Amino acid sequence: MQNAEMAHAAASGQALPFCILHSAFCLMSALDHHHGGVASPVHRMPAALKLAMALGIIVGTVTVPWHFRGWFVGVAVVLALAAVLSRISPLFLLKRLLLLSPFVLGVALVNAFQPAAQGSWLVVAVRSGLCLLTVILVSNTTPFSKLLRVLTRLRVPGLLITTIALLHRYLFVLVDEAERMRRARLSRTFTRRRRARWQALATVVGQLFVRASERAERIYDAMCARGWK
Repeated sequence: MQNAEMAHAAASGQALPFCILHSAFCLMSALDHHHGGVASPVHRMPAALKLAMALGIIVGTVTVPWHFRGWFVGVAVVLALAAVLSRISPLFLLKRLLLLSPFVLGVALVNAFQPAAQGSWLVVAVRSGLCLLTVILVSNTTPFSKLLRVLTRLRVPGLLITTIALLHRYLFVLVDEAERMRRARLSRTFTRRRRARWQALATVVGQLFVRASERAERIYDAMCARGWK
């Protein structure tokens, strides 16, 4: 269905603003998780252990000098083994990496065009790719509630944990609201002028911000009415 909408948008001259909004929805949907109904050895590992290992891999990948190639090869092997043991589809992991890779490629391209930093774009791409894969594996093999319990045991301030939990919960509500607005706009917009398309996109973004603010106020009032402080 979405492919048909993309083809119609391209044919009517609205592809550019449509693709921007469509890509944003795809990126937000990448936050959804893939650990339901799976009982792999990686899924059964304690959340605290996985979080500690992920943090160690990320810190090491960022700080270890590039000439220690054995570290990066070892991390790649460990992540590949974890992906196999987790029984997550390689296509699923590839899609997640592709959805997040534009940020990595953007940083790498900036370094590639700097004469004083020739070759550093490859370093940035490898480091960022390994860190991204680590985060994707942990987030898709560990329920978010377990990660929050680990943070609670580490004595992270309760207000911060509550804020993270609410952000995670209502982020998907916001995505659903944006998807409904996108469909409503497509069903009511018939002009082919590109300027009109950009204006419609700006209107959708503005209305989404207003609705999100109103929803946040209602949720906060409801929480206060129930004794939350």
